[in-house]
Formats: sequence, structure tokens, C-alpha cells
Amino acid sequence: MKSTFTSDILHQIYKKDKVKRLVEMFIGLLITAVGFNVFCRPFNIVSGGVSGLSLITENVFGINPPTFIMISNIFLLLLSFITLGKEKTIHTVIGALVYPILISLTSSINKYISVSSDQLLLTTLFGGFLHGLGLGIVYRAGYTSGGTDILNQILSKYLKISVGTAVYLTDGIIILLSGIVFGFNRVLYGTVLIYLASYMMDKVIIGISASKAFYIITKEPDRIKKFIIEEMKHNVTNLKAVGGFSNEKSTVLMTVLPTKEYYKFKEGILKIDSGAFFVVTDAYEVMGGE
Repeated sequence: MKSTFTSDILHQIYKKDKVKRLVEMFIGLLITAVGFNVFCRPFNIVSGGVSGLSLITENVFGINPPTFIMISNIFLLLLSFITLGKEKTIHTVIGALVYPILISLTSSINKYISVSSDQLLLTTLFGGFLHGLGLGIVYRAGYTSGGTDILNQILSKYLKISVGTAVYLTDGIIILLSGIVFGFNRVLYGTVLIYLASYMMDKVIIGISASKAFYIITKEPDRIKKFIIEEMKHNVTNLKAVGGFSNEKSTVLMTVLPTKEYYKFKEGILKIDSGAFFVVTDAYEVMGGE
């Protein structure tokens, strides 16, 4: 049975600077909502995720995007509670409910910010920039916008694939659907937008790579290893090391995780061992393992 230790660690992480992080999350979601209404929705540029899917359903069924996103997020939250548990769901609720509300509140912003359809590539670039900037701020604060973030975790758990692979799968399907509804050129623009958004998210959170490699020297290797395996759901490798100056033997823990999980992971380590020494490097390509 899973211990309460790792859950306590995450509880402490989410309590840290809570007001500051909530403000950051709100700002990030507001930027994302404005980008959606100014650059994506008027030109049917699908960015993946539930918001991208909402443009398809608006065109086909006439469903208002904020309404579709809210209903989808509520459904996915219930699914998350059933499949992933209360702890993983509760910290997704705020973003999942606030995001469609902000999209609705900023839906008339085009009255004040007019973008021409003559420069669709430039529009796509600005849309990707704002989308990635906003979500990067949200992820850095330790929250998500709900939607396919929830679905990707569920797919990762039950299909035994990485979250990154699940993202490619869900966004890929949505982008292809946009091609069927809006034409092949929208697939190209959507692909450009997603690429730029992913780049911006990584730049905002930390670095430019999709994954980070952690090397940790700590007095609490067993507790940190338990946190990595039980809560973060990643593997970890023990490396034997000898101090160059002291000649003392020690254990180095090495693990690789997606960039968006950097905040939780770093804070978890420091909660367990505030004196831990760790190095974070870019992992540009990760292959093999489970």
C-alpha cells in the first residue's frame, strides 16, 4: 500500500507561496485566453488540447468554445478523480474551471485588438508565443489548465506510455481533425503554433529541452528515491561516487523527468533534504527504459 509520506511532500509543496502561485496561474491563464481569442479563434488555428478541439466543435456543431471547454474539463476532472485519485485532481480543479471563464470574459477583445487575416503566418507565430508564455507561467506555478493535461496523465497510466508520448498522440489527433474540418493548410499552421508554444513553455519554466536530468547527492537517498518512484512515477538510478577531496563514498541519484514537472520535483527534494546538492541538466533525447 502506498505510504502517506509522498502525499505529505506534495501537500507541503502546494502550500508553499500559495497566493503568489495562484496569482501567477491567473496571469498565465489570462494570457493564454487572450491569445486564443485574438489569434486562434478568429482564424480557426487549432492549437491542440481541449481549446483547439472547441474550435472544431464550434464549426461543426455550433457549440460556444467556453461552454465546450467547461463541460469537457468538468467531465475530465470527474474521470481524473476516479482514475488518478483525489490528490492529483484537486490541484487541477482551479485552472480547469478558471480557464474557460477567462476565455468567455475576453471573447469580445477583438473589438479592441484587430488582427488582419492577410498575415496568417505572423498571426500563428504570435498565437504560439502567447499560448506557450501563458501555459509556461501556469506550469511554473505548479498548476495546469486542465483539459488534455488530465487526459494525458490518464493515458500514460493505463497505456503505459510517457506523458510526452500521450501529448503527441492527443494533440496529433486534434490537429488532424482540424485538417478535415478547416483544410490541410490549418494543419500546417497548427503544427507551427504547437511547436512555438512548446518552445516558449520550456523557456518560461526552465531551459529549452523537453526533459531534465537530475543528479542528486543527499543524506536522505531512500526517502528521495521513494518520492521519485511513488509520487512522481519516474524511475531512478543509484550511482556510486567518491568525493574527490574527502574520498568519502556516497550515492548519487539520477533521474530524468519532463520539464513541466521541474517545480514539484525540485521542491519535493528540498522538503525532504534542504541541504541536498543537485545538478539539473538538459536532456535533449531520452531513449529506452520504462
